[in-house]
Amino acid sequence: MSTTIVPLTPERWTDFEDLFGKQGACYGCWCTHFRLTPAERRASDREHNKDHIKARIEAGPPPGLLAFEEDRAVGWMQIGPRADVPEWNNQGRGSAPVDPADAGDPTVWAISCFFIRAKARGRGITHRLVDGGIAFARENGARLLEACPIDLSRDSRSIGLFVGSSRVFEKAGFERLVERKPGRPLMRLVL
Repeated sequence: MSTTIVPLTPERWTDFEDLFGKQGACYGCWCTHFRLTPAERRASDREHNKDHIKARIEAGPPPGLLAFEEDRAVGWMQIGPRADVPEWNNQGRGSAPVDPADAGDPTVWAISCFFIRAKARGRGITHRLVDGGIAFARENGARLLEACPIDLSRDSRSIGLFVGSSRVFEKAGFERLVERKPGRPLMRLVL
């Protein structure tokens, strides 16, 4: 089955909504975890999260990519400048930038989240999203692309895999920069 990777624009909201389902993926997160402060997350609920990401998509530019098989979205990857996901830059996180100035540099991008439809897992969708993300980042002026994936997971359905697997990034040519938290390397690809 062929996979098409496209930017998430407002016209594709219903595809994104269908992919995330009524629960909003990952317990109602709607891919806002790295967009909201911990206090905002505690005070939020899935409807607020949904409204937040919808407003972000409508504001543009695209905050990520969708993977389609036939006419159905089967995967999502959040990608864009580090500044677009402020909590990803938090100095207490393994994903914090090596150079603090990178947090606000529009040419330093991050791949921070994935969501793959349950029936589509194990088919290489994440690999295709990362490959598409590399091209997307280059086309939009990024010079560095970073990720903070997980090294090991018990199975492909693990909720911890929302950050991606380090094997996927290694295969795409990313190199390990630092590992501040065991099993969670900060990885980089120079574009």
